[in-house]
Amino acid sequence: MKITDVKTYAVRVGFRNQCIIKVETDEGIHGWGESGLSSREQAVIGAVQHFREIIVGKDPANISALWQEMYRGCYFEGGRVLTAAISAIDIALYDIAGKALGVPVWRLLGGKHRDFVPGFATTQAPTLEEMIADCKLLMSLGWNVIRANPCLVRDEAERGIYEPMESIPKAARWLTRIREECGEKLVLGTDAHHRFSVPEAASLCQRMPAGTLDFLEEPIRAENPDAYASLRAMIQVPLAIGEEFPSKWAFLPFIERGLTNFARIDICNVGGFTEAMKVAGLAEAHYIDIMPHNPLGPICTAAMVHMCAAVPNLSWVEVRTTPTERLGFDDQELFPVQVRLEGTRYPVPTGPGLGVEFNEALAAERPYEMDRRWFLRKRDGSITNA
Repeated sequence: MKITDVKTYAVRVGFRNQCIIKVETDEGIHGWGESGLSSREQAVIGAVQHFREIIVGKDPANISALWQEMYRGCYFEGGRVLTAAISAIDIALYDIAGKALGVPVWRLLGGKHRDFVPGFATTQAPTLEEMIADCKLLMSLGWNVIRANPCLVRDEAERGIYEPMESIPKAARWLTRIREECGEKLVLGTDAHHRFSVPEAASLCQRMPAGTLDFLEEPIRAENPDAYASLRAMIQVPLAIGEEFPSKWAFLPFIERGLTNFARIDICNVGGFTEAMKVAGLAEAHYIDIMPHNPLGPICTAAMVHMCAAVPNLSWVEVRTTPTERLGFDDQELFPVQVRLEGTRYPVPTGPGLGVEFNEALAAERPYEMDRRWFLRKRDGSITNA
C-alpha cells in the first residue's frame, strides 16, 4: 500500500474552525486526522502541504519512521505548527492501519485497559447562582468531576477586557461556595487558561480554604518551567498542565520535576498517537495520570478515546458536549459516524480504525472564517493572555 494524496479541510464547526486532513492510499483506504492548533489552521495547512511532498508514495504502515522523517526532516525541527500538522497525519495513518487490519486503533497500541473512558464536564455560567445550579444538575446526572471556570467568565459589557487581579477575588469566592454547596463527593477543578502571573495564581489559591480545588489547570504560561517551580512552592493545589505542549521534550521537565500532577496531553497537538503514547509512558513512570485536552471535534475525540483505552494511567477526559455546554463541535451532519458519549463516559470503540467519518461535500458549504477572538487586553490597552 502507498500514500497517494493528503487533503486538507478548514471548516467552521460551531463557533470555531476545525482543521481536518484526509490521507488517501492506492488501495482505496483513507484515514482521517485533525489538528488541534486552534486559530492557526492556515499555518497548519501550509505545513501539511509541505509534509505531503515527503510522504506521498510512502508505505502508510511505517508510521513511526514517517513521524521521524517529518519531525527531523529539516534542520529546524519541532514547534507547535509542525507538530500539529504531524499530529493530524499520524492520527490518519493509524486510522488507515486499523481499517486495513480490520481492528480498532487501540488494538494497535497494545490493547485496552478499560471498556469506557470517563469524562469531566465544564460550566462557565455567568453568575455564581447559575454555576452552582449547573454543578448540581451535572452531579444529579452522574458527573462527579466538574471543571467550574469563574476565571474565564467575562462581563459582556466589557468583552475583550480582562484584568487578572479583578477576577481573582470573585473566582476564589465562587469556587469556595461551589465546594460548600456541592460537598466532598465532587471532584472540583478550574481552568485559568494561563491568564495569571505566578503571584496572581498563588493569590487565587491562597484565598480559598485547603481542599477547595482538586486541580488547577494551566494557571500560568508554560514556556518557563522555573516559573511553575516557583508557583509549586507557594501552593498546595494539584496542577494540570500540558495542553499546549508539542512534544515529549516539552513535557519532560514538568514531569521529571514534579511540576504537574495531571498531564494534559492533546493528541492533536503533541504529535499524534506516536508521541502521545510516549508522553503517557513517561507520565506513568512518575506516577502521573493523564487528563487529555479535548476542545475540538469528533476526530480529536475519537483519537483521544483510543489512546485512553490503551494507557493504564488515566484520570478523566475533557467533554465539551454536556447538559451545561452545547458548543456544536460534534456536528452530526458533518460527522455522521463518530464516537458518541453515553452518559458521562465514552464507550471504547470496537469497529476498525478510529470510528469516524467526515462529510466532505457538506464541508464545502461550511467556509473557513478567520478567527480573531483570542485577543484580550487590560484596561490600559496592553495585551494579556487569552
